Amino acid sequence: MKRLLVLLMVCLLCVQGFTQSTRKIRELEKQHAELQKQISASETLLQSTKKDVKSQLDNLALLSGQINERKKYIETIEQDVKIIQTEVSRLQVELKALQRELADKKKKYEQSVKYMYQNKSIQEKLMFIFSADNLSQMYRRLRYVREYADYQRLQGLQVERKQKQVSEKRQTLLASRKAKEEMLKQGEAERLKLEEQEKERKTLLTSLQKKQRSIQSEISKKRRSADRLNAQIDRLIEIEIENARKRAEEEARRKAEKKAGTVKEKAVATGESKEGAKSKTTPSKMGEYKVDSEDRRLSGVFTQNKGRLPIPITGPYVIVGHFGQYQVKGLRNVRLDNKGIDIKGKDGAQARAIFDGEVSAVFQYNGLSNVLVRHGSYISVYCNLSSVLVKKGSVLKARDIIGQVNTDKDGNTVLHFQLRKETEKLNPELWLHR
Repeated sequence: MKRLLVLLMVCLLCVQGFTQSTRKIRELEKQHAELQKQISASETLLQSTKKDVKSQLDNLALLSGQINERKKYIETIEQDVKIIQTEVSRLQVELKALQRELADKKKKYEQSVKYMYQNKSIQEKLMFIFSADNLSQMYRRLRYVREYADYQRLQGLQVERKQKQVSEKRQTLLASRKAKEEMLKQGEAERLKLEEQEKERKTLLTSLQKKQRSIQSEISKKRRSADRLNAQIDRLIEIEIENARKRAEEEARRKAEKKAGTVKEKAVATGESKEGAKSKTTPSKMGEYKVDSEDRRLSGVFTQNKGRLPIPITGPYVIVGHFGQYQVKGLRNVRLDNKGIDIKGKDGAQARAIFDGEVSAVFQYNGLSNVLVRHGSYISVYCNLSSVLVKKGSVLKARDIIGQVNTDKDGNTVLHFQLRKETEKLNPELWLHR
């Protein structure tokens, strides 16, 4: 019975290992399908055929974004190929071990079959049992005959199950090798596409390098517009921080009053004077509160979701402007300074909330709408909207639609997105799930 239980446990572990291997391959294949879908969708975002500096800079940003996406995808494929190769090596070792065990089981089973064949007749078994010297020895011989028969059946089951394990392990190994081959093919196809895009980018850079003065003029124009927009955002965020401070002070005041009332009731109950009760009440320090309890809770949950927040635009997208100060690769003296990120989408794309929150401001700039959403101490900013579906005070859930992203006369649909923690500017790419 103990042997049978051990055998069943071993079989269960082997089946579990087989399931985990196949699940891992399926998960990797699913991730690749999603990434491939995103890459393919981003390729549908149109590039302008105009040759003016603005259009060419927009095309360069889009092409650079697509190249970055493809490079990341190729890196993911290479990493997953390594993971699968490790899995293949592990499976090969396990398969060899199972084959050795199978050979051993077969050998033992053959020996037991030969023994039973040599002592196969009922008469021989009965003679073996009844030739015992006494009743006790007879019982032991009877028990031995039964146990040996059970042992032989168990050996047969072990051989059968071990053959099944070998077969399953071999299938898993073949599936892993096939998945590896498919990933290598994908990687090679993506590398060829990347080479084509790199050539296209080089041609575009050659054209732009001849227009250095026009480029500087266009960059300066964009920088001045961005500075004015950021000044408005900063002012509204300062107002929101002040409102948060007032909410925290009001909560602290209510808590202090409640505490004072409780102390007073206890004082009356124990017969103490009002002066004595007051002397035991320590006034709350209002200045030590920044946010109220609800803001602290929401901030904590928001922080826990770093790297898992949804992309703030619907449909296919490419990040065409990154956070912070950086040099445009291939162009001399072209340096950008972005307080957030720029996400190019398809015509008709909508801005959506990245997390639960409340709309703290809706304002206009250059004829377009911009929305601030508060998530405790964090504030997300959605700019360049042609229309909005929310107003100040609207309560939103993650992925709720905020408004329509504007499509300009050149066909560019770009959402400018920022993320702040109070006055601190954060890199949104570190917080979004991609």
